[in-house]
Amino acid sequence: MTSYPPEPWTLVGRMDVSTFLVPTADLPTATWPDGWRPFVLAGRTPVGAAWVDYAEGGVLSYHELLVAVAGRVGPRVRPHIVRIWVDSPASRDGGRALWGIPKGLATFEGLAAGRPSMTLEGAARPAASAVLRRGTRLPGRPRVGFTLAQDLDGGLIESPVVSRNGLGLLRADWTFDADGPLGFLAGRRPVLSTTLHDFAMLFGMTPHDRAIHQRGGHAGVQRQESPHLGAAR
Repeated sequence: MTSYPPEPWTLVGRMDVSTFLVPTADLPTATWPDGWRPFVLAGRTPVGAAWVDYAEGGVLSYHELLVAVAGRVGPRVRPHIVRIWVDSPASRDGGRALWGIPKGLATFEGLAAGRPSMTLEGAARPAASAVLRRGTRLPGRPRVGFTLAQDLDGGLIESPVVSRNGLGLLRADWTFDADGPLGFLAGRRPVLSTTLHDFAMLFGMTPHDRAIHQRGGHAGVQRQESPHLGAAR
């Protein structure tokens, strides 16, 4: 049995993220939780795709490719992860069990060199690859907070994410296998890309706050602030 840390997870590393505008009708729908709907702007929806290198110093160290769709639950902004792969069985199992994040396993190459690729087991070619050209770092380490909406055991689960990170300019050229699980992004160019340098992230709730949230109270994201959100090591 694979073990994984209890929530919340403290994680550090770097994320290279691009935003695409995708026809809403082309989005995959299998993982959408009850009550969640994508944002629609002139028939298109913002979709974020990110390469993540979770470094030593957090509760787990691994690589990740995720694709999240901008959306809402009622009036509340709630992004939703529709596709995600990691190279850590502990991350896969924890993400699925704790937060309903549909993580699968894959092989990653080239992330440190700025030429990442992700290949599913048994596949003849990568499902996704990119050429990343990281540019100027911007001053400051802003705090970023949001709440994910996922489906867990047939019900909606909401999980806060808080991070502090440096921001940097990024040019990202993506390639997606048109016949693969990210085929709905094939041939598309991002409208915006950025690098989150040296992030320190707190993902999820304490058991106390999760219990309050499930009873209909307000487990404040601010409550999740901790000394772990200082500079990444």
